[in-house]
Amino acid sequence: MKNDGQLLIRIPVSDRERFVKLCEDLDTSAAREIRRFIKQFLDSNEKPEEGESR
Repeated sequence: MKNDGQLLIRIPVSDRERFVKLCEDLDTSAAREIRRFIKQFLDSNEKPEEGESR
């Protein structure tokens, strides 16, 4: 998969620090968890286009 897009978000520094630390504790990365969230969100909320199966 070609990574060709970026998403910049602004969150409180304390939330970012807690999130990054928890990801490290769980042996994952913040980027991986955000990508996983986005994929799950899209899969749960998008309607398939006509003729497309999920």
